[in-house]
Amino acid sequence: MAGSDSLSPTTLLVNVAFSQGLFAVVLVAGAWYTGIPAGAFGAGPGTLGLDALAAGVGFGLALSLANGAVGAVASSFGRDPSEDLRELLAPESFAGWLLLLGVVLPVIAGFEELLFRGALVGVFHAGFGWSPWALATASSVAFALGHGAQGPVGVVVTGLLGFVLAAGFVLTGSLLVVVVAHYLVNAAEFVAYEGLGLEPPFGP
Repeated sequence: MAGSDSLSPTTLLVNVAFSQGLFAVVLVAGAWYTGIPAGAFGAGPGTLGLDALAAGVGFGLALSLANGAVGAVASSFGRDPSEDLRELLAPESFAGWLLLLGVVLPVIAGFEELLFRGALVGVFHAGFGWSPWALATASSVAFALGHGAQGPVGVVVTGLLGFVLAAGFVLTGSLLVVVVAHYLVNAAEFVAYEGLGLEPPFGP
C-alpha cells in the first residue's frame, strides 16, 4: 500500500471524508437499531435551531482565537502540533479548498462531536445517570489519544480543546453548538496558516 506522503492532498481529503463519514453512518445506524433517542446525543427538539447555530459560531470564534494563542506559544518553542497534518491535507487548488471546507471539515467535526461529545457524554449521561463532567473528562482523554499522530504536545492541546468542547456540550445540551465550533476551529487553522500563510496567532 502506498504511503500517505505519496498521495495527493485531494486523494487524502476524499479518503478522510469517506472514512469519517462511514464511521458516522455506522454510529447513527447503531443508535437507531438500539433505540437511542436523538435527544440523548444533544440533537433533540430545541437544540438544532438558529440560536444553537449562533451560539456555535460565537463559541467557535472564541475557541479559534484561543487555539491561535496556544499555537503561538507552541511555535515559540518550535513545536506546532498541527503543522504536519495541515501541510499534508492543505489543498492545492480552489476545488480542493471547496472540498476541504465544504465537505471534509464538516464531516470530521460532525463525526468527532457525535462520538466524543454526543455518545460518550450525552448518551452515557442519559442512559446511566453518570456525572456529565466526569464523562466530559474521560471523553476528552479519549479525544486526545485519538490525535496521537500530532505528538505529545498535540495530544495535550487536543485534550484541552476537547474538554472545552465537552463543557460547551454539557452547558448547552446541543450537539449543533459544538459541531459548529469544532468546524470553525479547524477551518480557521487551515485558512489562516495554509491559505493565507499567517503565523500563530493569525499574525503576519
